[in-house]
Amino acid sequence: MTTYFVSRHPGARHWIARQSLRIDAMVAHLDVAAIRAGDTVIGSLPVNLAAAVCQGGARYLHVSLALPAAARGRELTADEMEGCGARIEEYQILKVSS
Repeated sequence: MTTYFVSRHPGARHWIARQSLRIDAMVAHLDVAAIRAGDTVIGSLPVNLAAAVCQGGARYLHVSLALPAAARGRELTADEMEGCGARIEEYQILKVSS
């Protein structure tokens, strides 16, 4: 079982390193085809990719934060993420229809 952290943001990568989690692979973009049942994916994925992760039997842990409007569209540092209440929350996402 592999734990992936998905982010292209340096601040997010520094933040996850502070969380005392075992991360096997840090990737900028997720290849859903590489994810296997039992794997864990951590990141802020679009809902369709998160659903594909869950459909394949893997866990999806979302990096959530309360981002103020003034901080949108720019890179955040790990400290800024902590200031916005960054946390990891598990979701089970199911696509309802096609």
